[in-house]
Amino acid sequence: AAGDAWFDGTYLGDIRGYAVPHSFEITGLLAARGEGIDRDTDHVVAIEAGFEPVGTGRVRDLSGAFGRSALIGSGHNPGGIWRDVELRTTGPAHIEHCRLRCIDANEERAVLALRVVLDSERSGPAIIRTWARRVEDQLSLLEPVEGAAIIVEHPHTLAAGENRTEFELEIPDPALWWPRSLGDQPLYDVGVEIIIDGTTSDTHTWRTGLRTVALDDFVATINGQRMFLKGIAVGPTRLHIAEATPAEVAADIAIAAEAGLDLVRVHGHMARAELYEEADRIGILIWQDLPIQWALLRQTRPAARRVARWMVDQLAHHPSILLWNAHHEPWAGEPAAWRDGDASRRRGMRLRMITAQLLPSWNRTLLDRSVADTLTSSDPSRPVLAQSGSWPHLPQLAAGASHLWIGWRWGRTGDLARLLRWWPALGRFVAEFGAQAPGSGAGQVTDWPIADWPALSRASGLELPAMHEQVPPERFSSYPDWAAAMQGHQQELVVSHVETLRRLKYRPTGGFAAFALADAAPGITAALLDQDRRPKPAWSAFVAACAPVIAVLESPPVELRTDHRLSLPVHVVSDLRTAIDDLTVTVTLRWRSDPGRVLHRAGWTGRVGPDEVARVGLLRATVPEPSAASDVLVIEVQLRGATIAPYDRVHHRLVHR
Repeated sequence: AAGDAWFDGTYLGDIRGYAVPHSFEITGLLAARGEGIDRDTDHVVAIEAGFEPVGTGRVRDLSGAFGRSALIGSGHNPGGIWRDVELRTTGPAHIEHCRLRCIDANEERAVLALRVVLDSERSGPAIIRTWARRVEDQLSLLEPVEGAAIIVEHPHTLAAGENRTEFELEIPDPALWWPRSLGDQPLYDVGVEIIIDGTTSDTHTWRTGLRTVALDDFVATINGQRMFLKGIAVGPTRLHIAEATPAEVAADIAIAAEAGLDLVRVHGHMARAELYEEADRIGILIWQDLPIQWALLRQTRPAARRVARWMVDQLAHHPSILLWNAHHEPWAGEPAAWRDGDASRRRGMRLRMITAQLLPSWNRTLLDRSVADTLTSSDPSRPVLAQSGSWPHLPQLAAGASHLWIGWRWGRTGDLARLLRWWPALGRFVAEFGAQAPGSGAGQVTDWPIADWPALSRASGLELPAMHEQVPPERFSSYPDWAAAMQGHQQELVVSHVETLRRLKYRPTGGFAAFALADAAPGITAALLDQDRRPKPAWSAFVAACAPVIAVLESPPVELRTDHRLSLPVHVVSDLRTAIDDLTVTVTLRWRSDPGRVLHRAGWTGRVGPDEVARVGLLRATVPEPSAASDVLVIEVQLRGATIAPYDRVHHRLVHR
């Protein structure tokens, strides 16, 4: 995130922060060469990109997920030019930077707030013209002002040097923008022009939507409508983000929409423009992380605040952005320890992390508060989280957005439901959970048993301690068997966690963001799609668990014994905005060894209200004795209704005599 820039071999200056746009004045440089501005002339822009390797504890680098991420292995340098390089010509005044936000919207009117910072060569009068029009054809922008329904001109006296101005633009009878599950996504083009002596000196155009957002105790409301957020994290589209095509960047949002999700968490980075544009177009909400991840050194605070302001400038006009998150997991430690097989090193990291969670720290208490204050002052129209992944701590005793890697880094899959019964506030919004698994095309493994697990971990991102604890490789005679077991574990975990969190809808859970959608490069990670967007087995099960209406049987114990008495509540969860009558839930028990024989069957009928969770029954059954020393009890849950898609869920539990 730090480097140096050259233009045609001439040094321009340093660059810091990949999320910050950099501009350099080259008028004098071209004049000294006797050159003018000729658009047919080729020029060369080069940068030298610095790199700080993974696993170095506290850092000063603000590269976020590109530098250190659970989706990327070690030793990569993803630096480079990742967005377009523009050679801009302007008049005597040019726009240094600008910001557009929707600060109010209802059926009668919407209000846009604009902030423009100009640099003028000389003092004198100017007109700042703003305009807005609804986009009828979202495929192309018209010329500025053409077809604009609203045009407002502000006389202004410019001083030589920097000028700052803020003003509002009111739009009567607006068409409101909604998430895809609640309504349509009408968009507006908004522009600002600087006019000096009757000539346009500079201009800027945004495409935006009109809506309001709020977060009350981690329950989101959009235009006053409450909604439960089903989401997933997205990392960088590619390890070298410039290599991704515009279609590839936008496709990740389309995949999330097709899966029935409402939210995408842009994990630890600022994505390419195509991602936000697609989210605006089809109605997917965005949780936007800043590229601030894990523990940073104290001298990073000015740079972190600068990044916060610039990200608001670049992204605040997008209606899809629901909230800003200042810092991802602001605790100290070596990220590589999650992947290291050294048990003592891992125990040490756990102890340091627990201590860091409970006690105040400079990162969490001072840095995060400072960056969050910068975000709030720059964009008071959106919720701001100071951090995610922190547990209640002194002096902040209220739980925030939690990262619960239960069933992978900690405990067993079923422990999540037990933890949230004991400590419900940890489930207000679960912003990260998952388990790692190889994809069908993972090419890192050719021999079995694997002789050098640490080398595989460094290349693929595989977390060895968690893998050895959850799916020990010594139990398997071949790589395909081990890979299938890893995939099965991932599938059961993500479905179980989604069911648990949806059952707690609004009491207290406001939503979730599973980790993660797709890999940026070949690896063994928690992503549900590989780098070519081929699904792992968990993907289809995750999509099914995110359907608008599902039935949830409280998860049975992992292992059962003969005569164990089951008493498990059955709930129906609906995200629909209308009530559903005449629903039928059926639970059937069978042995895997004898699937044609029904051991027990129970059924319930009922209704579920709009956007509601309803308890419809209680499964009471006694586990029968298997014919062998052990067998697998198959528990099938079926939900049927005339106006909904069928939903089926199967639990497998080992039973001993």
